[in-house]
Amino acid sequence: MENGIAKPMLCSLLVSYVLSGILLAVLAFALYQLRLKEGQVNIMVYAIYFITCLLGGLTAGKGIRQRRFFWGLLSGLLYFLVLFAVSWLMNRGSAIDIHRSLTVMALCAAGGTLGGMLS
Repeated sequence: MENGIAKPMLCSLLVSYVLSGILLAVLAFALYQLRLKEGQVNIMVYAIYFITCLLGGLTAGKGIRQRRFFWGLLSGLLYFLVLFAVSWLMNRGSAIDIHRSLTVMALCAAGGTLGGMLS
């Protein structure tokens, strides 16, 4: 990546992961306090992925200022790839749920793209 692109992309990923950590901690607290059902938690986790990638796409688009939708998409996909790689490394013996992985990838890509377009 060029110098003018690397820094905004890294910032967008940092924003996404910090916000993910905060929102997932809030969700964990809500889960503990409200005893939410598994289906509700899954929907909220998907929403967190979308929201964090949307903000990451906004950050990337504002930082790069050209082809914003593309850089937002790339930000969302990079977020997913890191998330997927870490999950895979932590659960090497487990089978990969392809349907869930594709759903998360689509949400991350859509959130990042929308964020880039809105930037």
